[in-house]
Amino acid sequence: MSDAKPFYITTPIYYVNDVPHLGHAYTTIAADTLARYHRMRGDQTRFLTGTDEHGQKIEEAATKAGRTAREHVDAVAPRFAECWHQLGIQYDDFIRTTEDRHQAVVRVLWDRMLARGDLYLAAYEGWYCVGCEAFYTESQLVKDGADWTCPTHKRPTTWVAKERSWFFRLGNYAQALLDHIEQHPHFIQPDAYRSEVVSFLRGGLRDLSVSRTSFSWGIPVPTPDPEGQHHVMYVWLDALTNYLSALGPIDGPLSATFWPRAVHLIGKDILRFHAVYWPAFLLSAGLPLPRTIYCHGWWTVRGEKISKSLPATRIDPVKLAGLLAPAGWDEATSRLLGVDALRYYLLREIPLGNDGDFTFESLLGRYNAELANDLGNLVTRCLTLLPRLLAAGRPPARDAALGARPLDLELAAIHAQAVADTGQYLEAFAPHRALEATWVLVRAGNRYVDQSKPWELAKQPAGVESAHVAHVLASCLTTIAQLIAPVLPAASAAILTGLGAPTTPRWPGPDLAAWSGAATFSTDKAVPMFPRLDDKAAARIVAAMVPPEVAEAPAPAAVSPAPAAAPAPAKASPAAPPAAPGAAITYEQFMATELRVGHVLAAAPVPKAKKLLQLTVDLGEGRHRTIVAGIAEAYAPEVLVGRKVIVVANLAPATIRGIMSEGMILAAGDEAILGLSALDRDVPAGTRVR
Repeated sequence: MSDAKPFYITTPIYYVNDVPHLGHAYTTIAADTLARYHRMRGDQTRFLTGTDEHGQKIEEAATKAGRTAREHVDAVAPRFAECWHQLGIQYDDFIRTTEDRHQAVVRVLWDRMLARGDLYLAAYEGWYCVGCEAFYTESQLVKDGADWTCPTHKRPTTWVAKERSWFFRLGNYAQALLDHIEQHPHFIQPDAYRSEVVSFLRGGLRDLSVSRTSFSWGIPVPTPDPEGQHHVMYVWLDALTNYLSALGPIDGPLSATFWPRAVHLIGKDILRFHAVYWPAFLLSAGLPLPRTIYCHGWWTVRGEKISKSLPATRIDPVKLAGLLAPAGWDEATSRLLGVDALRYYLLREIPLGNDGDFTFESLLGRYNAELANDLGNLVTRCLTLLPRLLAAGRPPARDAALGARPLDLELAAIHAQAVADTGQYLEAFAPHRALEATWVLVRAGNRYVDQSKPWELAKQPAGVESAHVAHVLASCLTTIAQLIAPVLPAASAAILTGLGAPTTPRWPGPDLAAWSGAATFSTDKAVPMFPRLDDKAAARIVAAMVPPEVAEAPAPAAVSPAPAAAPAPAKASPAAPPAAPGAAITYEQFMATELRVGHVLAAAPVPKAKKLLQLTVDLGEGRHRTIVAGIAEAYAPEVLVGRKVIVVANLAPATIRGIMSEGMILAAGDEAILGLSALDRDVPAGTRVR
């Protein structure tokens, strides 16, 4: 493509004194998704991950295991590479900090900082967290009885008394960093984290200890200590340099191509190291800064951050993906479709910059409502109907007159918008919004099937209309397969294979009529890609994942779909206990309330009313209703467009903020909206709800 550009994305390198868990997988899957997207756009793309293998924690763990530190890291580092293989991660390089290529670049960085006059020897004392491999002041810690506790690892820090150390003149770079952040607003994202770093910098910086003498497992400092003490480099100075060392020599061709476009995708607990220490080291060494440091939140399980020290919160991503794998496919495809289901949940459930709480209810709800009902239903319908539409061997072909029908024009417009929006949101590091945009097209595809009734056309001799509908369905499904490829690569490949289209994904164009693929289709019956998980299957998954001693009771109902919400606040206040049911009513009283399925056609904020949205809703009446709904704090307007909702249709009209509202949208929650009422399958607008 003419606008192709280099794109270099990195994950943190993961500490090998741990095993891969859901938090690691989330960052790596997000980076993999963005790398896949940029490859599809034709960008020169490089994706780096790896392992951090030095430091006091590793030395202590190796001693406890009765082996050398090198034996220890060689034994445990491969499990990260294996985990990423099992999860289908397509990285371009996997770096280990024990590799010679890495250590050579670290020494170059040290020498440049020394030549700049930014390193000096002195003594140091302070509170040290072995888990973070970092010193803290008392103002940064939590007082717990006699202990000063690390707020991240929730365990006491250790007082390090008068250790001789090399120091880095960090304070010299506070203003330079503030200037860079002001001149490059994309440098730290999202905005809340940029503000956090700016506040930290304005509070003043102390010089930083960048070597240790109390343990030996690390890169030796190349500069001799006049007192003869052996120093190893501060583990963060060592580890952060991996982003450069993986590109080879600092002045080499890979560095020249990719370093100016580097994007570090990190968790919020390591923001200070990446957004303050790392750029200061680079400035001292006379090197450019990365383009963007994109910080995401934490995944918690029942409110606790996933960590090694809290085993009840651990979720093994490979095991969970295996439990979501559908039957009926070959082993490799089945496993990767299970991975796709996990990828979808992690990237759809929360915005990339926010915290999220993992629950089986939300996982299984999204699986059933959006993967099974929406996408899986469309795929099965299309791949089953296409051979029947073209039974006489007539190839799919668009008809200009039929393409001008309202249902065709609507789908074409939604198609063009979905392609534009999905790409825009992936460029903006918003995969949850990209999936929302794609799912507008998925639901529109299901509506087109309902409206064009291809099962009736299939009963007739193959003609112009059957060929046209086949073309539209195949075109729409091909585009959807391409749009989902960054997040759901296995599902994308399976769909394209079923359509007889090339399985190497490329980014689609906006024109629905531009599709070309198989002339005929031989699929007799499509294997369900994401079959619904009933209560029995849900209970089996939960039982397999949750240890008996921390089992949640009871197992979640799999049939409850998750709301397709725009991201709720990252830390919403706990919902108040539901009020007790009111007095009983009769059947006749209930039936007096007319509930109907509504199709949201448009949504917009109500000016000067932060809780209100103005919706345009089709109830199948031959006209459109305006409904004012108090759901703006839980749902962005664009999320609702294309959704089916349940409407109180016979509510007396009321004027709200000067707008005539003709109905009410059903939603769960009292003070805060927790979710919209939903359907477990697509039904026509206006259908009565009983």
